[in-house]
Amino acid sequence: MKMIIAPAKKMVIDTDTFAVSSQPQYLAETQQILDVLRQFDYEAAKTLWHCSDKLARPNYQWLQQMALNDHQTPALLSYTGIQYQYMAPDLFTAPALDYVQDNLRILSGFYGILRPFDGVVPYRLEMQSVLSVNGTPNLYAFWGDRLYQSLNFNEGPVLNLASQEYAKAIRPYLKPGERLVDVVFGSLVDGKLKTKATLAKMARGEMVRFMAEHQVNDVAEVTQFDHPDYRFDEATSTENHLVFIHN
Repeated sequence: MKMIIAPAKKMVIDTDTFAVSSQPQYLAETQQILDVLRQFDYEAAKTLWHCSDKLARPNYQWLQQMALNDHQTPALLSYTGIQYQYMAPDLFTAPALDYVQDNLRILSGFYGILRPFDGVVPYRLEMQSVLSVNGTPNLYAFWGDRLYQSLNFNEGPVLNLASQEYAKAIRPYLKPGERLVDVVFGSLVDGKLKTKATLAKMARGEMVRFMAEHQVNDVAEVTQFDHPDYRFDEATSTENHLVFIHN
């Protein structure tokens, strides 16, 4: 079954571990975004990125020289944030790699939607960034329903392991009967379920690995997530909202 995850801010170039096998579906649109970003002066770019000079300066220099077709890394290996560290895709078996290539999709403000072995280059751009491209007010409007259409909801449920920021690019376009199944990793604090960002990122990565290793193909199998720190909470879960509570 298809699943969506968010990207990470931390990215690397790795042309050795696995080969790129495809190009991003919306590379022409990505070039349009890049063309807009290159019109920004340094201060405007830094404001867009909401980051320090230490991070903004190398990113601004890279922005001027980056080429979308050079020194590409498979998307799944290019992101190195917590979620991807706990997923550990470089340790996947061949069947697990085939599974994620078929089923895992990474949502991106810059690339739109990515398959694991699409070739990408490092970038800094969040989906919620206020960036006007082709007369649209923001990236949600620019991408429109393209990312939703790419997921083929007519083929079955899609598991949402992405953050709210990225799921917002899909949710408005759902038609009656189509299922975006949210997965919540929470901790009980004073009797209330709270999501702790770092723990949730770790668990999302481990859920992807679990699904790939077990070749999970339906929602019922997702509830069997085998993790020493989490238990599936049937009482607070629904058909489209699966809750896992930290022990």
